[in-house]
Amino acid sequence: MKRFLVYTLALMPLMLLAQVRIGIVNSQQLFDLMPEKAAAEAQLKALSDRYHAEHNLLQDEFDKKYADYQTIAADPNTPETIKERRVQELQEGDKKLREFERMVADDLAARREALTRPIADKVQAAIRAAGQQGAFDLVLDTAVTPVAYTGPATVDLMPVVKALLGL
Repeated sequence: MKRFLVYTLALMPLMLLAQVRIGIVNSQQLFDLMPEKAAAEAQLKALSDRYHAEHNLLQDEFDKKYADYQTIAADPNTPETIKERRVQELQEGDKKLREFERMVADDLAARREALTRPIADKVQAAIRAAGQQGAFDLVLDTAVTPVAYTGPATVDLMPVVKALLGL
């Protein structure tokens, strides 16, 4: 009798696991199918293009100052104080370029997050809704965690989530 009780207790987690309903979905594929993604990418591209044009202006200004410095530096009659002032201007221009690049990278990252977060939240809400509708105990996202094997009891929720998203 004791052995039976021990075996039953040992096998109980396996029996419970056999009753777990598991669904799989790929959130990245869903995100890529969202029509809002194209609009967000277009906005980011337009902003990036504007920043790129401004960067080109700053770079052209710096290149002109550098060319002027090379001309002055090659002239043996140019006083050292003028050369030093020009070097200082070049250093300041380089610092401006780097600061601008950092600000652009930060702003583009913030804008990307602001534009894509609502889309990702919408996808996640649809995945949760599909999981609740089907009474799934666990929904695995194959975009986050690769799944090596799924058995016949595992259900692909992609069609259900696509329908919920209107895709």
